[in-house]
Amino acid sequence: MKFISWNVNGLRAVQKKGFEDIFRGFEADFVCLQETKLQAGQIELEFPGYESYWSYAEKKGYSGTVIFARHEPLSVRYNLGIPEHDTEGRAVTLEYEDFFLVCVYTPNAQDELKRLDYRMRWEDDFRAYLQELDRTKPVIVCGDMNVAHEEIDLKNPKQNIGNPGFSYEERGKFTELLQAGFTDSFRFLYPDRTDAYSWWSYRAAARARNVGWRIDYFVISDRLRDKVKNAFILPEVMGSDHCPVGLELSFES
Repeated sequence: MKFISWNVNGLRAVQKKGFEDIFRGFEADFVCLQETKLQAGQIELEFPGYESYWSYAEKKGYSGTVIFARHEPLSVRYNLGIPEHDTEGRAVTLEYEDFFLVCVYTPNAQDELKRLDYRMRWEDDFRAYLQELDRTKPVIVCGDMNVAHEEIDLKNPKQNIGNPGFSYEERGKFTELLQAGFTDSFRFLYPDRTDAYSWWSYRAAARARNVGWRIDYFVISDRLRDKVKNAFILPEVMGSDHCPVGLELSFES
């Protein structure tokens, strides 16, 4: 099975930049998008063979997630079931026979870490949510998790220590997630690969110079490690300040 995750930073905007052709080129079983920035009825977008499952923010033009799936799920959940977290459309969960698939857009800590306290509550609650799912069956969680975990995951770590996305607090929560029985699939396959990023600032030609951050992930339950066939990043795919990331798993016995 092939999975794709992409923060499109506005689905209506990227639709004008060839999104439908890009989507078809993925040839994926699942395409998970974050930061769709729209409400129900604001876009016409259908792909033959796929059903879509949308979580919208109450605030217009903000956040939002969706999963396009070739396979009919056993169940669908939107958000976390926690009122504090459930107004921003940050998660969709599909249940299948062999796994749960979770598409997530993690809250940004924002400038001067002014939303860090909320981010820490989100992290603890989201980790607990994943652990609850994991007690039933393995979990695949993907999306913009808004943190570069280790120094290898961004171009200029020293200058960014303490900044949003590279604070000790955010990195520590990602470590806690991994310690709770989960694996960063890309680092599992490529523990030492450098210059592998999924987000670049629009400033100072950062993308052209590959001055980036790896903040988009496929994190899987540890017991899925032996099913990983490939984990990859697609920096050549344009249209957003993020690029797509992907995962291939084999569930054949």
